[in-house]
Amino acid sequence: MSTENGASNGQEPPPLPALGALMMDLSHDRVGEFRGEWCGQWSLRPLGGGVEWTVAPEDVRPADPIQRLRAELARANRRSRGELL
Repeated sequence: MSTENGASNGQEPPPLPALGALMMDLSHDRVGEFRGEWCGQWSLRPLGGGVEWTVAPEDVRPADPIQRLRAELARANRRSRGELL
């Protein structure tokens, strides 16, 4: 049986991160910006824009410092190549 907040296992869902927080999607092994929650799924998008994807909250954790640095460096490299404005 499901509860009002969508949790079916009796556990509270994780708290929502701040919009734009960098999160590590463990199921896809990639970092994305948190964009929001819909129907129990979290929306992430690549750093600097792009197509959003959804992931279960239990498969996401805050990006650690090295993951943040790698994602920000990749964004800077794309921008220097003219792929991002």
